[in-house]
This record gives sequence, structure tokens and C-alpha cells, in this order.
Amino acid sequence: MPRLSEEDFKNIVKNTPLISIDLVIENSKGEIFLGWRNNLPAKGYWFVPGGRILKNEHFEDAFKRIVKSETGLDLPLEDSVFLGIYEHIYPDENFSGDPAFGTHYIVIAYRIKLSELPENLPHEQHTEYWWASLDNIFEDPNIHENTLNYFNGHPSFAG
Repeated sequence: MPRLSEEDFKNIVKNTPLISIDLVIENSKGEIFLGWRNNLPAKGYWFVPGGRILKNEHFEDAFKRIVKSETGLDLPLEDSVFLGIYEHIYPDENFSGDPAFGTHYIVIAYRIKLSELPENLPHEQHTEYWWASLDNIFEDPNIHENTLNYFNGHPSFAG
């Protein structure tokens, strides 16, 4: 797929919502896999892995690509559970750092249960990784509010 120029992508982010997939990955202890965001928006926060769907990319292909690029694993969509649709709105944050406009995501979230992840995780989006307990998630001020929304009041994470 041809890549957009930075200027074209800025215009898209400035004028339209982006569609993305987030991965709420849980291990056998009930801990959630988080990465320390390396880029805007949400730079400097713990966040679940995820990524945007590309133009003309089929949903299942996007899911597989995002899982692979964020975790190194090959995992089909049917190995996950749909959590819901969420909105992430960053009024003055975007990939370019230009404070004149923000980013609006429509996020399709999936829960994935895994026993372990590969040791050599990618560092393009995240500089560090952490298996956080639900208590950690609700107590740590560096967990981004959009990540917290996956757990607040969701029946699948109760008790």
C-alpha cells in the first residue's frame, strides 16, 4: 500500500476520525500487558497496544498486522473476544506535535488471553513493557485515561 505524505496524513488527522484496533492482552494471572508510549498522542503514558486500520485493508488483515507489529505474534481474530467500541479524543495532540489540531480515534477493542509474549518486543511505539495487575492499573497515575476506560465498569473485568 502506498504511504501517504506527512502533509496528506496531517490533513486526514485534522479533518476526520481514524479507525483503530486496541488489544487488551491478559495473561494467566489476570495481568494486563501495557507499553510506555513513545510517541504522540498519549506519549509518556502506559497504554495497551494497538494501531490504526489502513485504507483498503480488510479488518481481519488489520487485526493480524497490528497484533504482529505490537507483539511479534501471529494470532487470528477468532482467538480474541470483542470488548466494545470506544472513542479516544485528543483535543490538541497528534502525531506531528502541532497543537493546532487533535486526533480522534474510533477504537474497536479486543481482549486476548495469552500465557506469554516473545522476549524481543518492538520498540517503535513503546519503550518499555509491563504486566500490570488491575490494582496497578487503577492506582498508577501514569495509566492513560483511555486505557482505564477498558476496565472501568466493564463486566468482564469485575471482581
